[in-house]
Amino acid sequence: MIKRVFQLIRIARKISSSGALDTIDQLYKLPLTLKIFFDVISLGSKKRILSHSKSSGEKLCDALEGMGTTFIKLGQFLATRPDIIGSDLANNLEKLQDRLPPFSFEEAKKILKKEVGNEQFKKIVDISQPIAAASIAQVHLARIKIDSTDREVAIKILRPEIEKVFNEELDALMLFAYIVESTLKKSKRLKLVEVVHLLREITNIEMDLRFEAAAANELYENTKQDKGFIVPKIYWQYTSKRVLTLDKVNGVSIRDHTSLKEKNINLKNVAENLIQHFLRQAVRDGFFHADMHEGNLFVDDKGNIVPVDFGIMGRLDIHNKKYLAEILYGFIKRDYTKVAEVHFQAGLVPKTASKEEFAQALRSVGEPIFGQNIKDISGGNLLSQLFEITEKFNMATQTQLLLLQKTMVVVEGVARKLYPETNIWNVSKPILENWLENLKGPKATFTSAIDTSSEILKRIPDLPNFMDKANYALQLIAEGKLNLANTSNASLEIERLRLKSFRNNILISILSIVILSLVVF
Repeated sequence: MIKRVFQLIRIARKISSSGALDTIDQLYKLPLTLKIFFDVISLGSKKRILSHSKSSGEKLCDALEGMGTTFIKLGQFLATRPDIIGSDLANNLEKLQDRLPPFSFEEAKKILKKEVGNEQFKKIVDISQPIAAASIAQVHLARIKIDSTDREVAIKILRPEIEKVFNEELDALMLFAYIVESTLKKSKRLKLVEVVHLLREITNIEMDLRFEAAAANELYENTKQDKGFIVPKIYWQYTSKRVLTLDKVNGVSIRDHTSLKEKNINLKNVAENLIQHFLRQAVRDGFFHADMHEGNLFVDDKGNIVPVDFGIMGRLDIHNKKYLAEILYGFIKRDYTKVAEVHFQAGLVPKTASKEEFAQALRSVGEPIFGQNIKDISGGNLLSQLFEITEKFNMATQTQLLLLQKTMVVVEGVARKLYPETNIWNVSKPILENWLENLKGPKATFTSAIDTSSEILKRIPDLPNFMDKANYALQLIAEGKLNLANTSNASLEIERLRLKSFRNNILISILSIVILSLVVF
């Protein structure tokens, strides 16, 4: 406990001396008691003066960068949560630079040897000096021998004792967050404890490079048939908790437009492909790269897009995929009634709300966007405004959709820099149409029926017991011992509905099996 208190004091001094406190005060008007606490804690420390010409968000970025590893990650996490800190500040925090001095080359080789083992380490040759260094890890280039073939690879290595540094500082931050929330009622809206808790969960995963390797591998499997998008291959025998080895990227940064033009790369095609590949990942696979800024995207000599850094990924379940595709397509068609119906069918808007009023609210979002120039239209901004509208109708927005929205804004920004006249809607339309066709077409219906059949067949052994319970319930009703009018016995009504559903599913299953038999035999 004493150690944690000392760590808390050290962090408080760091917050105060960095200039972050002044910026936070400008944004949230901190209580006098909290400012006095920081003033006392920071006595004797040299206070950093931040540029007055910058916005509050920019100054906060500078402060967080100066505070080091944990706070850089805190800022990056908050950038994905506009629901907590607001859109303006989240947009500013996206500009956080995660660059730190590298640790020693000898230490890197020592860690690499320990993690992959002596025999595998002997197969790694021409290890370079670090080519990039961030708060958690740094990257080296090398060659490895696999089946008598040399492969050029990039090796990501965690910083020494980085887990200890993070956990100690996060323990102190958690204590600080709890103290502030429990003493200052106004601070509860900032969800400080929740923020630190979520940050701990994220960083614990991020500091196990096997998780990042698994994410990269999953994205590789999902997209290996997609033309124009290449995910580097993972080399599992050279990967561990602290080491990640994958194919070296042979290409130029997507931000280097001059080099791309010199290589005769069609920037318009790259821009359109980037948007389409991102949408495919979201609506087709439900698994997308959620950190697709310019620093993480490269283009090879053939014009293929090559992503790197798979530490931040997003997932969407089948319901969110359907929701995303239908609302975006509905907006493209300017069918606001349909978009409203999607929200109500999915149970995302309370039934007490007016469908007509909700459709009108959606129109207030869509029409101004369609009145803009092509170069100003953004699917990400559309979703952002949509979430603001739905919030007014008491719709709770899921975190993954917020992450997707933020990523969409970034992807569109990269695409627009490549080709300013990129028509987001025209590019998105075929991807969304194809997904909806696959979702609702005869093939999808048949597949769903087969899946349902399979599930029901699994439950058939439980059917006798289920029917006995149902018959017993019906007997009680007949004897007048069970009153359906009594709300306390509403579960019986649920059982009846389940019976009806079970019956219907059996009929569908039998029909599906008959049809399948006719097709196959």
